[in-house]
Amino acid sequence: MKKIILIAAGFLFGSAAFAQVGTTKWGIRAGVNLAKYRVSNGDEAVSSSNSTNFQVTGYADVPVGSYFWVQPGISLQGKGGKWESDDIANVKRENSTLEIGVPVNLVAKLPIAQGTNFYMGAGPYISYAVSGRQKSSASVAGASGSSERDIEFGNSNGDDLRPFDAGVNFLAGFELGGGFQVGAGYGLGLTDLAPDNSSNSTLKNRVLSFNVGFSF
Repeated sequence: MKKIILIAAGFLFGSAAFAQVGTTKWGIRAGVNLAKYRVSNGDEAVSSSNSTNFQVTGYADVPVGSYFWVQPGISLQGKGGKWESDDIANVKRENSTLEIGVPVNLVAKLPIAQGTNFYMGAGPYISYAVSGRQKSSASVAGASGSSERDIEFGNSNGDDLRPFDAGVNFLAGFELGGGFQVGAGYGLGLTDLAPDNSSNSTLKNRVLSFNVGFSF
């Protein structure tokens, strides 16, 4: 996690230095995440149900051309996934994790009206899970029960998930007058989160997000 924080600080301090000679802006986005897992085993792949979570991202908006900006930042991302069995036991399980991430996006901005831009972009991210909870419940023959516990992060037998994740972000939206913005994004996780994985199956993050923001 220290590496994640140092990388984020380096990006932000570098952007601050650039701001002395450019028109760098600063911004924040916040919104809702619809997170799930993608489980693949050879040619077969299934997805969990969405788990609703949140996200907050602070970023620098560094111009690198007439229509292009680089946006390094630091982000809090709520991720996870939800499963529900379709058998008589009706077992449900939901993971909710909190990650500190460093996204670096290349963004194109296209004017569409006075004071309004359409933006779209993409770029890599790395993140580290700092906490997580797992909720489970079961109901059968009129009886029910539930439990909740901390998720164990690591790469050993008995751990639940690996803490490190890396992937690609995609984003699009509108910048409105006064620095306000509305947008959406998609996080495509490329790292296998399954610990001690000796099988051919993989577990990866998939996150659809909707946000509002402000830049100054």
